[in-house]
Amino acid sequence: MTDPVTVTFLGGLGEIGRNCAAIEYDGSILLIDCGLMFPDADMLGIDLVLPDFTWLHERADDVVGLVATHGHEDHVGGLSYLLRELSFPIYGSALTLALASGRINEAGLADRTEFIPVADGERRSIGPFECEFIPVTHSVPHGFATAVHTPQGTILHTGDFKIDLTPVDGRLTALSVMGAIAENEGVRLLLSDSTNAVEHGHSRSESSVGEVLRTIISAQGGRRVITACFASHIHRVQQIADAAIANGRVIALLGRSMHKNVQISREMGLLRIPDASIVDIEDVDELAPGRVCVISTGSQGEPMSALTLMASGESRWLKLTGNDTVILSSHPIPGNEMSVSKVVDNLVRLGVRVVDSGVSDVHATGHAKSEELKTVLSITRPEWFTPVHGEYRHLNAHAELARTMGIPDDHVLVCEDGDQLVLDGDGVTRVEDAVPAGYLYVDGIVGDVGGGVLRDRRVLAAEGVVVVVVAVDARSGSIVTGPEVITRGWVYAPEAEDLIDGAREAVADAVKAAFSSETPDIETLQRAVRRAAGRFVNAQTHRRPMIVPVVMET
Repeated sequence: MTDPVTVTFLGGLGEIGRNCAAIEYDGSILLIDCGLMFPDADMLGIDLVLPDFTWLHERADDVVGLVATHGHEDHVGGLSYLLRELSFPIYGSALTLALASGRINEAGLADRTEFIPVADGERRSIGPFECEFIPVTHSVPHGFATAVHTPQGTILHTGDFKIDLTPVDGRLTALSVMGAIAENEGVRLLLSDSTNAVEHGHSRSESSVGEVLRTIISAQGGRRVITACFASHIHRVQQIADAAIANGRVIALLGRSMHKNVQISREMGLLRIPDASIVDIEDVDELAPGRVCVISTGSQGEPMSALTLMASGESRWLKLTGNDTVILSSHPIPGNEMSVSKVVDNLVRLGVRVVDSGVSDVHATGHAKSEELKTVLSITRPEWFTPVHGEYRHLNAHAELARTMGIPDDHVLVCEDGDQLVLDGDGVTRVEDAVPAGYLYVDGIVGDVGGGVLRDRRVLAAEGVVVVVVAVDARSGSIVTGPEVITRGWVYAPEAEDLIDGAREAVADAVKAAFSSETPDIETLQRAVRRAAGRFVNAQTHRRPMIVPVVMET
């Protein structure tokens, strides 16, 4: 009897980011992506959010390799953290590996992996898995769908994709290859990108953005043009450069990742900008504004990005004026809307003319919309289907599309992070007990700060802190000094003397009461101080700040 194959979802199902899945057979694990997620507004002080690697750490010796579907951070940004504990080879296109290697090399972990480039249509044996790499179109070049051929049938993972019939580089999503797999051995389980499942129709071709950009830049006359887009969106950079050069402008790059990715792409021949058309950002002020086009990072309003610094007047390279036009050639990622809006507002305050996707068609999504998703479903004709990559509403909408395309309801499995699917001779079933799949928070060099720390930060941000200091003589049972009440973020002490005095009295009474019935230890006194101060603060102000009791014994 053939052993079962298990698919474990460690991230990317229920959120945008942290994409990571594991396919297991006969004690060997193949990973598909290992991404990160950028923090929500309430994740105070958190820099990055990763998948919970606990299950992988326990199976470290079983991991035979990882397939990186494409070079976006939400798919490869977590590798520099996972490789601290595990060691395995990484397979992907040459560009994907070049983009993924940046963080890995910076972390000094290059010796813990091997970068193995694969070509369009290539098949590779990775442990017991036969992997077939299928070209797909996305907003970063050279992405792959991956067909994992197993003894329990073929698992097809689309990666992030769209069906662009006129891509900038001519590299089409290989629907014919997917169809051939469906026609021959069949697709046992399809795992498909759900990001735009709620969007009707077809996505626009990336090449259509080029004409829009050319028209907008042409209309700017003697104005300086600054464009912002993802540094990994090489095709968008190409189209911005083409539009600028066609209008007699030179190109200046701004932002560390933009410089790095443009250099990598030019060296690989994926980006064609003549040397004569590129100038250093330091020389921009010496040129006439109408001759300049700056290509910058920061389209998502990241706090220290090049565009955000320009909008706040803090950029060391460019000072924006009313003679500048900023083109935001992107769309806010869910969760970034407020950050982007703030940047736009600051730009307008400076008198800058702003063009974004709400004003003109300066952006095209990299993810398939509903009709494209239905096309893939019709071509692959999977026996079983699980939507991946998206918030729960996206997964649910994609599941409905699958049912519309004739997949039986009991063969459509909507999963979440931590779920496991088992493929065997009887079909595909979900394991009752989920594996750990919570958030791993990264805070600077500290690493995982834990959910408890984050809860404390939320309390401090919303309610403030009250520190109560009191010194006691344990032998006499008397208060020697204090109570002293120090507060930050609860009330402004100089303007709330009555409240502060009331808190002191409440704490003093609690300490005296504790001594009246027994000879308490320090911990008992701390509990009494915390309880008395907390009750008083809540009763008087209906707030629950963090109470920090400091009891000293003399």
